[in-house]
Amino acid sequence: MTTGLKLLAELAARQPLSPACDHFYFLRHGQTACNARRIFQATDEPLSELGVQQAHNAAAILAGEPVRSILSSGVVRALTTAHTVSVPHGIAPLVVEGLRERNFGALIGTSSAHIDWACEPENGETLPAFIERSRAALEHALTHPGPVLVVAHGGTLYVLAALLGVPVDLGVLGNAQPLRFERSGTTWRLKPLLQQVDGGAALA
Repeated sequence: MTTGLKLLAELAARQPLSPACDHFYFLRHGQTACNARRIFQATDEPLSELGVQQAHNAAAILAGEPVRSILSSGVVRALTTAHTVSVPHGIAPLVVEGLRERNFGALIGTSSAHIDWACEPENGETLPAFIERSRAALEHALTHPGPVLVVAHGGTLYVLAALLGVPVDLGVLGNAQPLRFERSGTTWRLKPLLQQVDGGAALA
């Protein structure tokens, strides 16, 4: 784990999340061209052709799950994914703006191959501010009728896992990889519903 991710985990762990539900689902958006090139991307970056297919694949997997509410980041790549996976459930996704990816400011358009989450980008969002925003948005999302599906970003997933004390490895960070978070007592664990090999794990 990089120094930046360690700091993210430490900061998030100071205010752990305690949802009333015993399980919920999380989905990172489908791949974009910038994901494939490992570039910090703007909010209007669309899904690539592969990303659209990944979203449809995730929809087929999640169609068998008893999802009652879908909460999504308002960023184009996430909301497009959310609309795709919502079809089998007949549920309109609700936008929670706080679920959007961290704003990397002046770094947008540059390489994210060696991302440092502890950075303080010009005209961007600091790590503590991103964690605080994400925590509030996730807490709000998980108060909706469950089971809840949250559609967001890789950064959101890092924060969510840290808030719940769940370890994250690269195997769960692929684009459009459906995940189930479930609680036993006070302990949360993460279960991938399908191993997604395409799309990479560099940045949401």
